[in-house]
Amino acid sequence: MLADRPYNRASMVTERMPEMPAATASAPAAGSAAADRALRAQLLATEHWSLLATRSLSWNESFARAGMFLTLLSGAIVALALVAQATSFGEGFVVFALLLLPVLLVVGLATYARLLEVNNEDLVWVAGMNRLRRAYLELAPDLERHFVTGVTEDRSGMLRTYGAVVETGGGLLHGLITTPGTIAFVNAMLAAVLAAVATIALQTAMAPAAGLGVVVFIASFLVLYWWGYRSQRMAGLVMGRLAEALPRQGESTAPDGPAS
Repeated sequence: MLADRPYNRASMVTERMPEMPAATASAPAAGSAAADRALRAQLLATEHWSLLATRSLSWNESFARAGMFLTLLSGAIVALALVAQATSFGEGFVVFALLLLPVLLVVGLATYARLLEVNNEDLVWVAGMNRLRRAYLELAPDLERHFVTGVTEDRSGMLRTYGAVVETGGGLLHGLITTPGTIAFVNAMLAAVLAAVATIALQTAMAPAAGLGVVVFIASFLVLYWWGYRSQRMAGLVMGRLAEALPRQGESTAPDGPAS
């Protein structure tokens, strides 16, 4: 009878509570793993945007430096024209040109050197973004077909991010139409004009001065082009060594689960 059974409220509550399913017990672990993946994606996206902003600043500096040099060159040409008109291309014009052209050449060489540095820095930023895209694919491998840019740091992956077509020998010709290539052409022309004016100052005839100017132009442009090619080559070798230290595509270095 009920009267004979001792009253135990705790036992009655225990009997009425159902057992906790196993899925409910594993829910906190699954939630922790999802939160960890979301945190990783957020950190990668933040770094990606940081690289994009840095790359934008680098290109803005590149265009600003090139524009500053070309503006200075335009002003110098106008000044030379005014002096030539005032002195009828006499001794005063030669002296003024010999004072002005070296300054322009120094500014042009400094601009060219900085443009090469910006290109090498941009190579690092692009390689970093490729590395981050690879990390995205480690988090979500099924998204690979949606990526039109590269996810590796080798030559093909870098060219894919730049939107370039891989062609044998195309790099040498492409260098002629880049911003550093254009500045190198202008610097070579400045060096040629400076050499010609200096030759005229020595009371030399016009024909030998023009011939010397042509030789100086060709030699200067070849030296500057070799400088730019060597700079890009060295940057590519450094990036290649960094890429070799990374695991191959398809290998994941991410931990299996959240750190304890």
